[in-house]
Amino acid sequence: MNAPASKPGDSLLHNPPDFSLVLGGPLFQLLRRTHLSDDALEMARQRIVVIALAAWLPLLLLTALEGQLIGGSAAVPFLMDVEVHVRFLLAVPLMIGAELVVHHRMRLLLRQFLERNLIPESALPRFDAAIRSAFRLRNSVLAEVLLLAFVYGVGILVIWRHYMAIDAPTWFATPAAEGSRLSLAGMWFVFLSLPVFQFLLLRWYYRIFIWCRFLWQVSRIELNLVPTHPDRTGGLGFLAGMVYPFAPLLMAHSAIVAGNLANRIFHLGATLPDFKGEVAILVAFLLCVVFGPLLVFTPQLAEAKRKGKREYGTLAQRYAREFDAKWLRGGAPADEPLVGSADIQSLADLGNSYEVVQTMHVTPVSREAVVTLAAAVVLPIVPLFLTMMPWEELLKKLLGIIF
Repeated sequence: MNAPASKPGDSLLHNPPDFSLVLGGPLFQLLRRTHLSDDALEMARQRIVVIALAAWLPLLLLTALEGQLIGGSAAVPFLMDVEVHVRFLLAVPLMIGAELVVHHRMRLLLRQFLERNLIPESALPRFDAAIRSAFRLRNSVLAEVLLLAFVYGVGILVIWRHYMAIDAPTWFATPAAEGSRLSLAGMWFVFLSLPVFQFLLLRWYYRIFIWCRFLWQVSRIELNLVPTHPDRTGGLGFLAGMVYPFAPLLMAHSAIVAGNLANRIFHLGATLPDFKGEVAILVAFLLCVVFGPLLVFTPQLAEAKRKGKREYGTLAQRYAREFDAKWLRGGAPADEPLVGSADIQSLADLGNSYEVVQTMHVTPVSREAVVTLAAAVVLPIVPLFLTMMPWEELLKKLLGIIF
């Protein structure tokens, strides 16, 4: 006998692939060939050391050679430039380390959709197409080439040169009649260190775009949501856990801003309260970047909640009427005791189910996740509070609050 023909999506249903936003692309293949990564994106420590030091260490050596390490003619010597150290020794390692965290935490994403039966069998081909499309974008050679071209063509030649004007001597450039003249350290900084940083940052935004697009395509499928699911998001509660891996990336963004604020505080006489608006905007923006993609499920969740309230409300009404007629209007058999009756427990269970539907969330976002990631954003800025008061006084105040 001939074996029955397999349906589209059968292989996906029985053997779903690991989902990864980061396990692919030309840079990933290059790192594998240079033995800075393996097939599972391990060896993160080696990548961090090599890439961060390639961007930062030559700047240290060249500024020492040119006499701009501590003193010299620069208004801000290299060692006093907080922003550059934070950018390459903190932000870059965090962006690289975030890849491994995101990869491990998101691997089982597809299994969650399938094991919870959220994807109808008829929609498995569409789900499979969304996965394949996400993987094609992730592995795109053209995308990374365009990112690199954008970094040099726009990020360096346009934005950095024209909108970050150099009006005073720095460790990387000095003003001249024909424009700023780059030092040796400045050449390495502008044409290698800065592009590495910008490429890694833009590459992450590209991955977030892939993530948004994938979730949007899945949200176009009519999911099997259950209004009475205990997670109060119809069974999509696992998506709230998918935001935690982005914490290192958010900290990297916040560290970049903190480094810039530190330079303005130390060298331009500004104070931290001057930037409270910028800090608030930073927190709001980064939280939107992470939680915004999850909002594509809001229409389906809202519809599931409305439908659940209507259906469970009708069921509760019918049961309550029958319970009332039986136990309060003389409908119960004379030999059936009220104490220990399963009817009362069933009524309580039905009430609990209706309460879950009533309190169902229309976004797969938890308060705990929002608070945790907001704290991750603020954390790199906390050391700047030491510019407002000595650390001993700050410690005393904290101890006073605790005890």
